Amino acid sequence: MKVLGLTGGIGMGKSTVARMLCDHGCTVIDTDLLARQLVEPGSTALADIIEVFGPGLCDGAGRLRRAEMARLVFSDVAARRRLEGILHPRIRQLWQQQVAESRMAGREAAVVVIPLLFETGAEGEFDAVVCVACTPASQRQRCLARGWTPEQLEARLDAQWPIAQKIARSNYVVWSEGCLDTTIEQVRRILRQLNLHSLSASVRIETEKLVS
Repeated sequence: MKVLGLTGGIGMGKSTVARMLCDHGCTVIDTDLLARQLVEPGSTALADIIEVFGPGLCDGAGRLRRAEMARLVFSDVAARRRLEGILHPRIRQLWQQQVAESRMAGREAAVVVIPLLFETGAEGEFDAVVCVACTPASQRQRCLARGWTPEQLEARLDAQWPIAQKIARSNYVVWSEGCLDTTIEQVRRILRQLNLHSLSASVRIETEKLVS
């Protein structure tokens, strides 16, 4: 089984490319989803977060106040590193377990979507790394369309490697400008180059915005 890492900048199209890979038959493991599952009420990860940052980060129902957590960690590097120390090892353990399950099931390819793939030193876990990228102008437009302020965007960008650095370290790049057909063809070309020929067959992808 081929194991691929999928990364890229904020708002550059990771989710769209992940859906294309899923539609082509890849098992897709989304670490953002795993991170959300880890902090469900009653979880040990949430208990550790409360112990470090205080009970004020939970609402009346015991759920993590995500907006407040984001405000804190994206304004304080030390706080962000403490949160990453709680979550990142658990996230890696979960996606490694799901990759192992996919291998046991005889799947041809698994894709792990990790925004901070290089930042967490995970590249050695993969047969190849695919980076999704676009121009800074498109990235900014897409992120602001989500309702983020320019200050929120800059804080998140500061927490990640520059996209040029990610591109340089990746095996493949999907350039997510232009129409979806162009993006789909890039995905198929990568699958063919990885000798995943059965996964590069034509499938129908619904038109949607290129955002992740």
